[in-house]
Amino acid sequence: MASTISSPTTSRRRHIVRLCVFAAALLTLFYIVGVAGVIDVDDVRTAVAATGPAAPLTYVAVSAALAAVFVPGPVLAAGSGILFGPVLGTAVTLGATVGTAIITSLLGRRAGRESAREVLGAQRADRLDDQLERSGIWAVVGQRFIPGLSDALASYAFGAFGIPLWQMAVGAFIGSMPRAFVYTALGASIGDLSAPLAYTAIAVWCVTAIVGAIAAHRSYRKWRQPDLSNSPRSPR
Repeated sequence: MASTISSPTTSRRRHIVRLCVFAAALLTLFYIVGVAGVIDVDDVRTAVAATGPAAPLTYVAVSAALAAVFVPGPVLAAGSGILFGPVLGTAVTLGATVGTAIITSLLGRRAGRESAREVLGAQRADRLDDQLERSGIWAVVGQRFIPGLSDALASYAFGAFGIPLWQMAVGAFIGSMPRAFVYTALGASIGDLSAPLAYTAIAVWCVTAIVGAIAAHRSYRKWRQPDLSNSPRSPR
C-alpha cells in the first residue's frame, strides 16, 4: 500500500528533475554560445556569401539553427542586413525567426511537454491548454515585444507548455516584425549610422520597447489579480 501511495509522488519528482535538467542544459548552452560567443558569426556570414544566389535561403536555414542554440538574434539579423540590405535582409531575418520558433518549440515540446503536464496536474494542464488554444498566438506576439527576453528560451518554454506549432510560427512572424526590421536595418547601415535608415530603426526600437514594457506590466497585473469568477460566493 505504501509503495502504491508514494508512486505518484515519485513520478512527479522524476518529472521535476527532468524539467530541471532540461532547463540547466538550455542555460549552459545559452552561456556557452550566447555569452561566451564560441561561434564566430563573421565566419558564418562569409561562408553563406560564398553560396552565391542561394545565399538568402542558406542564411535563413543557418540563422534559424544558430538562433536555436542561442547565437544572439540581433547579431544574426545585423548580418542579414550587411549581406542583403534592409528589404531582402528583413525578409530573410523573419524567415529565420519563424524557423527558430518552430525548431525550439518542437524540441521544447518533445523534451518537456509530458513533464510539464505532470507537474501542473491534469486539471490545470487542461485549463492551460484551453487558454493557449484561444490566445497562445498573442502570448507569443507579446513575448516578442518584451525587451531583453531571449526569444529562443521563451520558445522552448512555449513548446513545453504546449502552444500549437502554427501559433508559434504565426506569432513569431507577427511579433518579430519590428525588431527584425530594426536590427537588419542597423546592420545594413553599419557604415553610416547617421543615415535616416539608422535613425528610423532606432525610433522603431524605442517604440517597440515601450509597448513591450507596458504590455508586460499589464499582463503581470492581470495575472496577479484573483479570479473572482471561481471564488466562492458568500451566502445571503
